[in-house]
Parts: sequence; structure tokens; C-alpha cells
Amino acid sequence: MATINQNYLKLPGSYLFSTIAKRIREFEAGHPDADIIRLGIGDVTRPIAPSIIEALHKAVDEMGTEEGFHGYAPDLGYAFLREVIAREDFAKRGCDIGADEIFVSDGAKCDCGNIQEIFGLDNKVAVCDPVYPVYVDSNVMAGRTGTYDEAAENFRNVIYMPCRKENGFMPELPKEKPDLIYLCFPNNPTGAVMKKADLQKWVDYARANDAVILYDAAYEAYIAEDDVPHSIFECEGARSCAIEFRSFSKTAGFTGLRLGFTVIPKDLTVDGTSLWSLWARRHGTKYNGAPYIVQRAGEAAYTEAGRAEIRAQIAYYMENAKIIREGLSDAGYEASGGVNAPYIWLRTPDGMSSWEFFDHLLSEANVVGTPGVGFGPGGEGYFRLTAFGSRENTERAMDRIRRVG
Repeated sequence: MATINQNYLKLPGSYLFSTIAKRIREFEAGHPDADIIRLGIGDVTRPIAPSIIEALHKAVDEMGTEEGFHGYAPDLGYAFLREVIAREDFAKRGCDIGADEIFVSDGAKCDCGNIQEIFGLDNKVAVCDPVYPVYVDSNVMAGRTGTYDEAAENFRNVIYMPCRKENGFMPELPKEKPDLIYLCFPNNPTGAVMKKADLQKWVDYARANDAVILYDAAYEAYIAEDDVPHSIFECEGARSCAIEFRSFSKTAGFTGLRLGFTVIPKDLTVDGTSLWSLWARRHGTKYNGAPYIVQRAGEAAYTEAGRAEIRAQIAYYMENAKIIREGLSDAGYEASGGVNAPYIWLRTPDGMSSWEFFDHLLSEANVVGTPGVGFGPGGEGYFRLTAFGSRENTERAMDRIRRVG
């Protein structure tokens, strides 16, 4: 008789953004004329940059010829992409990362969720609170988190590291020893960043405690301030304790194309076993590679023209972030983020819960954001807005929020 993975039943409700989509549909059914502005999910809205479109067209044409056709991609990804990534993203920042330590994939979300497969179920996981839901949910599915505590709104076998206003939304080194530490900076959802000296403390802590840091750097291209590392491998000793995830989704607008990569140094081991080898085995068994045309598009993002076009797009979104921050301030809200990240983290007014404020904003302003509690119990009383909307919708949304308060 077939049985199911009982761990899935431990997950409370549906995925955060699926729940939001359901609530929006229900509201639209009762208010068919509502003009809803979505500043919730972090999906880009600007068209793909011209240089990347040109590379896509060229690659498509190649695929229509005998000599230019490409089938399955190499396990790690095409060398032309991995080599430019190693040079531009790491070597130029002083990071000792080789092209053969880069695994090309279809996005950081999948890699962040799948990386836990190469670790034992007895590993203790530490996460920031609030946190991107995939880190926790994927470990729940694997059976690593214990049962869900409804009163505390967390899992009993997970180490939660509170990120509060009082500590600048930064996690503190945990007192209980973790084996796997998830860090995301610039942070989703709070928009906070970690200075290099602070990140070095985490690297030193991980090395001292034989832990592995799983470092999500999907938003590194949005960093505007000095002394904020773009990669954990800018820190001394990180090669021996860290794995890094990167994404083209928010950097180059590839949410619809799907492309990312994971960096695993060859000298990173656990119990004498190479994690590079384990991930290579998993990658080769379960993945057939990002399409050739998409990898060529990724390569174009590193050309001089591609970089300039991408910088302009990021500047556009960060101007949206400024509009949101200033609009919230005008309306009397307490908000942070939006300086080194495309997310603005605001305190809900008048003691409202995160979901109460979601309903208030949807019904009164027809604006959608993300309830902070959806990112963990530490997010209760907070709310996330994204800067990925169009300029017109961003300005209209802030006008509405100012009016309803």
C-alpha cells in the first residue's frame, strides 16, 4: 500500500504567497471593479534588457542550425557562463572561487530548498526570524524540524534567531549549537544588511562550531552602501564553512527566464566528505540543466552594455523603494529597508496584526503587500512592501496609503 510523506502534514496551511493569492481572488470576487495594486510578491516588472534580448534571439537562431544546436547542458552549466561568473562576481571582489565550483541552475529558490538533501536529518537548523519561508519549509518536508508548535507558531526542533528593531533586524549568534545556519543578506523580508566585520563573526562562529552557513545572496546587486559584502567569500575562512546561492531573477529580471547558481568550494567538507561531490552527484541525478539560450542570456548580463542596462533597472526599482519609504513616512508609518534591498519593512499601525493590516490595506486602499507573520513569528506586527512595481503603480499605491492612513 502506498503511503505519504507524513512530514508534509506538519506544514501549517499553504505556502505564504499561495494564501495571499487566494485572499486576493476572494476579495476580487466580491469587488469585481476594484483596481488592485500588487506590491506583495517580489516579482519584477521591467522588460528584459535589450542586450539580453539580443543574446536570446541569437541563441535561438543558433538552435535552429546543425552546428549551433545544443541539447542537454553540462552538469555544472556551460563553461562560458561559469567562467564569466567566477571572474566578474568573485575574482574582481577578491574571492577565491573557481569556475568549477559554480553550479548553474534554474534559480536560487530551488537550490535553497534542495541543498538540505545532502545533509543528514539529525542536523540542527538555525534560521533568522522573520525568514524566507523556503528555508524552513524544505527542512520540514525532509523531517528535520520536529512538530509545529501552534502556540509559539514555530517548529520545536529549529533554532530561531530573532531579528528585531532593537538589534537592527540582525540575528545574534545562537547559544544553542546549530549545524546548518541559513543567512540571507541583503535580507528578505526586512531589507537589512550585514557589514563585513559582522559577517566575519558568523564565519568564525561556523568554523569554531563545525557548522555550515547556507548564504542566500540573491539581492547582492542592490547593495548601495560601502563595507557591505556582496559575497560571503569576501570573508576570511568562508571557503571552509559556506555555500552561497545567487540568482539572476532580481538582478537581471529573470523571474520568467529562470537562472541562478550555487557556489560550493571544493575544500568544504563535512565528516571528511566533500559537499561539492555530493551536490555534483545530486545535480547530475536530478537536474538536466538550464537551457542553452537562457545561459547565453545570463552571459550577456555581464557584458559592458548588459551591466549598464541592469544597473539602470536596479536604479529604477530603488527609486520606487525611496518613493515607498518617503510615502510611508509621510503617512506616519515606521519603516526600514529599501536602501540596500528592494524590500521595505513597516510596522503595522494601532496594534494591528499582520493579517489584519493586510485586509485593511486590501479593502481600504486596494493595495496588496505581504504580512510579516508569514515569514515567521518574529514578523508579527510587521508588513513587507516591494519596490518591483511600475513607477505609476508605486506612486498610486502610496497616494492611496496616505489617504487611508
